[in-house]
Amino acid sequence: MKLSAKGRYGLASMICLAQEYGKDDYITIVSISEKLGVSKIYLEQVFALLKRANLVESTKGSSGGYQLATSPKNITVYDILSAIEQSLFEKSKKSLSDSASNIENAIGELVLDRIDEAILKVINSVTLYDLCEKANSADNNLMYYI
Repeated sequence: MKLSAKGRYGLASMICLAQEYGKDDYITIVSISEKLGVSKIYLEQVFALLKRANLVESTKGSSGGYQLATSPKNITVYDILSAIEQSLFEKSKKSLSDSASNIENAIGELVLDRIDEAILKVINSVTLYDLCEKANSADNNLMYYI
């Protein structure tokens, strides 16, 4: 499975917001852009999709920005990706002629449908909280040598 850059940036941005969850601070797109090394303009597109899906809330003004609309424990990877990656969840189109429909059906049922089910199982089972915990633990495992 290959996620678009937009999907990866959406996941990474949501982790940034989750790391600040509960502080009642709004995080600016500029600060997320700098932290991730990603274009601010591109993140604005991502956040428009996340806001439309009610995953984030925003406020304007000098202390404006974004924050999660709910707890990171209540947001799954599926929630985030389905807001951003519309084509990820489209069914494969038939590619064989009508005379080979039995082969097409076999491929669909035994391979493609199973792949779709496995992907959905994984992305529905991983929460934003899980991603945030993993990202935070990776930071704590660094070794410093002098």
